[in-house]
Order: sequence, then C-alpha cells, then structure tokens
Amino acid sequence: MSNTILFTATGAKSTKKVTLDKSIFGKDIDSHNLVQQAYVAHQANGRGNFAITKTRGEVSGGGKKPWKQKGTGRARFGSSRVPIWRGGGITFGPTGNENYSKKINIKSKRLALRQSLSLSCDKIKVIETFSCKDGKVKPTVELLKKVGATRRVLIVVSTKDDLVEKATRNIPQVKAVQANYLNVVDIMNADTILISMKSLEIISQWLGEDK
Repeated sequence: MSNTILFTATGAKSTKKVTLDKSIFGKDIDSHNLVQQAYVAHQANGRGNFAITKTRGEVSGGGKKPWKQKGTGRARFGSSRVPIWRGGGITFGPTGNENYSKKINIKSKRLALRQSLSLSCDKIKVIETFSCKDGKVKPTVELLKKVGATRRVLIVVSTKDDLVEKATRNIPQVKAVQANYLNVVDIMNADTILISMKSLEIISQWLGEDK
C-alpha cells in the first residue's frame, strides 16, 4: 500500500491521505512487453478500414483496345485501365474488408492495466469528487490549475454523463473517461491522471488481485 495526497472537490489539499492498492498501483515490472501489446491492440481495435481502391475491372473506361495488336512497334495492351497506366486500377490495394483487430485475453488486459497504472503512479492525483453541476468549462479549468494538472490530463470519473462531457470536451488535451472503461492508451498518453474517490473504488473492485 502507498499513500497519496487527497484533493477536495474545489481543488484544495485535504488533511486526509488516500491509500492506493499496491497490487494495482505499485506492481514491480520487469518487462513492458505486455503494456505494449495492450497499447497496440487497443489502437488496432479502434482502427477503421475506410481506404478502398478499385481494381482494373472496377475503373471506368478502357473498353476499347488502345491500338492494334501488331504493327505499331509499341507494347501490346488490351485496355488503358491496366495498373501500369495512369488512371488504371490498383493492384493488391485495400478493399475495405481488411480486419486489423488484435486479440488479447482478459487476464492479460487486466495485468497490463495494473502495470500501466503502476508506471504512471507518480502522475496520479486523487480528488474527493469531480462534480459538474452546470456542465461549465470554467470551473473545470480552475480545478485543474489548483490541483496542478498540466499538459495532457486524463480525468477518471465514476459516471460520464452529459454534464461531465460538456465540462471537459472543449478543453485542449483534457479527456474524461469512465472508470470501468479505463484503458492502457489513455493512461500511458496522459501527463496527469485525476481520479475521483468513487472511481478509485471501482478500479479497486475491478483490478484488485484479491478480488
């Protein structure tokens, strides 16, 4: 177990301290391979296959033979839409049916989350609650300044509702995520991780090794 400073909902330092579960936030890591696998898998599973090219049979035009087969001295061609011609079809191009997803089992995914949280332990700040009564951006910006959250900030909340979305989505380099949707990419990319107490309980129930 390790202790960390607790901030109040207004951003002031509390006299209380929070004890972080060592099995989640203090694991000894010999290799970063699993974290890298989880990172790559998360990005690959979110990749869309939007690139589509046309083969020579799908490109319009080229129905007429460009010139006769013999007697011109030029190479033989049956269509102006062959891949080696400008405006021709593409050979072995993307069709839009490619599958880029990567599989990683649940135990490995949870272990990767524990390792990434342990690697990012010095970036974690715990707050009593993250409330957005009116969904306004200004109070959120002021709160982040008070707790010393800089650059890329990840805010972990117990429930990401419309008010939380409104209060965070227009702030550059700030992202809010629900505790049970926490992932390796967001953790490793963040410079500051702000976690509410309720979110900490959810993470402990979800990733605790004794659960």
